Amino acid sequence: MKKRLIIACLLSLWTLQAKAQDAKDILEKVDKNMVSKTEITESEMVIRGKRNVQTIGSKSFTEGNQKSFTEYLYPERERGTKMLKLGDRLWIYSPSTDRTIQLSGHMLRQSVMGSDLSYEDMMEDRKLSEIYDGKVIGEETIAGRKVWTLELIASVENVSYHKRKIWIDQERYIPLQEELFAKSGQLLKRTVMSEIEQIDGRWYPKKINFKDVLKAGEGTDFILKKVQFNPPIPDYIFTKASLKK
Repeated sequence: MKKRLIIACLLSLWTLQAKAQDAKDILEKVDKNMVSKTEITESEMVIRGKRNVQTIGSKSFTEGNQKSFTEYLYPERERGTKMLKLGDRLWIYSPSTDRTIQLSGHMLRQSVMGSDLSYEDMMEDRKLSEIYDGKVIGEETIAGRKVWTLELIASVENVSYHKRKIWIDQERYIPLQEELFAKSGQLLKRTVMSEIEQIDGRWYPKKINFKDVLKAGEGTDFILKKVQFNPPIPDYIFTKASLKK
């Protein structure tokens, strides 16, 4: 009896260790798909509010998880607005006032142009495997795809979401859905990834719907129009001088 209990305990421990290791491997493969050294994207943000729908186009440059620069291209009222991220600092230039302001602290939780994304969301480029500890909590099928369900708990302090629940395609190692939680346990946002294509040898979503569950409306669609992985980007792009060029 005692021997069987010990074996059962060992098997249980082995299963937990295997699941923890599996979760780490899964996240590393997801990061390999989703993260590159540098990236240039052209995209649209379709904001589906309670009363109307607006589409905002932009071009973004990213280097690692410390530098990013975005210029808004349309509509006319947003044209020329620019954002620069350097580390944990964020500047926004408005052509209508010809002023540059720096956002910090609670201001980073504000909505970006009325969308379901916050400035914190826009700034978070770190790898999941570097800022979360994960465990596999189940398997299911979503849109005909077999997925693992993972629970992620933040392993560092300065994260936008303390906990995530994420559904990952077992074949393509791409997230299909996410739920994002505050430290209190309150659900804050949901995301759904779709139109997944293979681009330069990696699987990547061309459409992501972000839904702030605390807001009315159908969420914000982030639609990828063009993307380049690991292109050269001139250093001057990531300078404050580039905001007024």
